[in-house]
Amino acid sequence: MNSSPHWRIRVLWGLIVFTALFYTARLYWLQIVNVRVYIAQADHQYSSGAGTLYDRGSIFFSGKEGGLISAASLESGFLFAINPSLIKDASAAFEKISPFVSMTRDEFLAKASKSSDTYEEIAHRLDATVAGKIRALDAPWVILTREQWRFYPGGRLGSNVLGLVGYQGDIFSGRYGLERYYDDILSRSKENPYTNLFVELFSSSKDVLEGASIHGDIVSSVEPNVQAALERTLLDINNKWQPDSIGGIVINPQNGEIYALAIWPTFDPNAFSTEKSPRVFSNPIVENVYEMGSIIKPLTMAIGIDTAVVSATTTYLDQGTLLLNGSRISNFDKKGRGVVNMQEVLNQSLNTGAAFVEHKVGNARFADYMLKLGIGEETGIDLPNETHGLVSNLKSPRDLEYATAAFGQGIAMTPIETVRALSAIANGGWLVTPHVVRAVRYEVGVSRALALDDRTQILQGATSEEISRMLVNVYDHALANGTVKIKNYSIAAKTGTAQIANPAGGGYYNDRYLHSFFGYFPAYNSKFLVFLYAVYPKGVQYASETLTLPFVDMAKFLISYYQVPPDR
Repeated sequence: MNSSPHWRIRVLWGLIVFTALFYTARLYWLQIVNVRVYIAQADHQYSSGAGTLYDRGSIFFSGKEGGLISAASLESGFLFAINPSLIKDASAAFEKISPFVSMTRDEFLAKASKSSDTYEEIAHRLDATVAGKIRALDAPWVILTREQWRFYPGGRLGSNVLGLVGYQGDIFSGRYGLERYYDDILSRSKENPYTNLFVELFSSSKDVLEGASIHGDIVSSVEPNVQAALERTLLDINNKWQPDSIGGIVINPQNGEIYALAIWPTFDPNAFSTEKSPRVFSNPIVENVYEMGSIIKPLTMAIGIDTAVVSATTTYLDQGTLLLNGSRISNFDKKGRGVVNMQEVLNQSLNTGAAFVEHKVGNARFADYMLKLGIGEETGIDLPNETHGLVSNLKSPRDLEYATAAFGQGIAMTPIETVRALSAIANGGWLVTPHVVRAVRYEVGVSRALALDDRTQILQGATSEEISRMLVNVYDHALANGTVKIKNYSIAAKTGTAQIANPAGGGYYNDRYLHSFFGYFPAYNSKFLVFLYAVYPKGVQYASETLTLPFVDMAKFLISYYQVPPDR
């Protein structure tokens, strides 16, 4: 019989390989993926009591060189509790523990006197040194338990982006910001993750890569130094003009990555319970809508250029006012300039000029372009509670509504919606998705970049170049009479001043304005777009007075910090 032993060798090798792979995977799981669980169990050997430690994934900021900086993590310490049923002399017990806790005698005695009770909490978040001294008392009524809690190393830095963790009813989970939006990734399931891993590995590797039921950490595109600079800028504006609220964004218009997003007032997520109003936790950049005013004029002008009905040199007769459907619209000063070209429409921010462009384009085509630029829809940003703009005027049968929309009144939009539309004139005409998270790092050791390749071209590249050229002229010559021009850098910019609608009686306030400002640079290969807005700054009318210098400061900071090479 000539039976070959080769099949026995193959089977043996197969068993060896399978066993090696199994133990390698097991070691990987124990030493890398599940290391925090075993560290926690070791910590429990130091403390008494039982319970499952709170666990949650981390959130990181991204440094300009790509390094990760902790934005939200877990801090560890000890919970000190007592068993009142074992305390024979409550006063003596208080004398022993009083050097280590801030509780008053009366507070302690009220807890310690519950002789039928077996558990009362005394202090949270004690460090190891204090916990060691309490344990050294060797008192039978002492209960020490390891605990973990959410910690934000930057305090207020980026808090409206990060959000917080807290109770919603009986559920402890992410509230607001990234903590809420990515709660399913950051939270830790009570299921057996070891089982989940191998079920998914052997059923669908795609599920593992896409993170189905697998948890991890979040890497944001927020750069902490840029975020801090933007927050300082907003604080300076607040101190000088006392607006009801202010906000700002620094975004890469090419791909939608957000380097900074801030509002004022803000909060410290490490001490959010001290805030008096829950409104401080919301994010008006994605949740509120405003009539943005004259920063919409560049969009109108770009539409006019893209449809070939106007160019920078096209002229019209500006009489200062225009009568449409029985209503009068006017320039900000109600004065006419005579025959002027489209460059002057932007330089002098002429409402009648924007209305002229819209009329040349035509109502239906103008509305179609605006809607394609994302006006009136959610952007898809990865922050919760996003709303969409109010653009019913773009469906009106009257010319008046389209004319006012052309200079940013009568339609309302979120700041992030506005930024996305403006980015299209800075990046060659592409509509991009603004986003805060750059990547997810799953517990199993797999990282997934969240690069969004969903750009849609709305404007021609030549249109973007021409409107950028016109906005550079605005910045170099019209803005602050040309005093803010930066010699070696091309910056495209525009201010906006909009009347604020009066919800009580209809119409608009005569003395309340929303100020806005956007600018991008280098103008013809933009790396940064900066957007600022202020709601009802006090004692001032025009955005050029409140937001020009703050923008210039941010632009100079970004140019220096990122060492942007001169482009002219």
